[in-house]
Amino acid sequence: MNHTPLFLKWAAGLVLVVLAFVGTPALARNEPLYFALEVRRDGRLIAQPKLLGESGRILRAERRIPGALVPDYSLVLTPKGEGNSFRLELDLTLPEAHGHSELALLHGQERKLQLGRVPGELEVSLLLMKVDSPEFRALMDLGEDNGTVTSASCSM
Repeated sequence: MNHTPLFLKWAAGLVLVVLAFVGTPALARNEPLYFALEVRRDGRLIAQPKLLGESGRILRAERRIPGALVPDYSLVLTPKGEGNSFRLELDLTLPEAHGHSELALLHGQERKLQLGRVPGELEVSLLLMKVDSPEFRALMDLGEDNGTVTSASCSM
């Protein structure tokens, strides 16, 4: 019995599966993402959430004082991978205001969004990073307190 045709069919099928997987950009798969936000209302800082999510999945966050009926803020992020960038929908709701924005961001890019009716009324600064990246690991190392004190001096 000749098994060559069966083997060739199996190998061709395997190659197609591998090519389909490799041909799909990494960003199209659910890639872990880090979001750092600053929310300002009339220039006053009211929130600084730092969130972990995934491309292709809706991320919801809210801050609520225990027992309060209404949250201080409610945030919905919808990130989608598009080649080397990310398409992001952002919805922010405060008790007295609401804002929506759609934007494209690159890994490591920070943007300032005006969500209010007038500049400065409701603004969000947003940083997006891929979790498995050297830049993200460097950011997390900077945020750690090793208990060491360093000093720098500058002379002219």
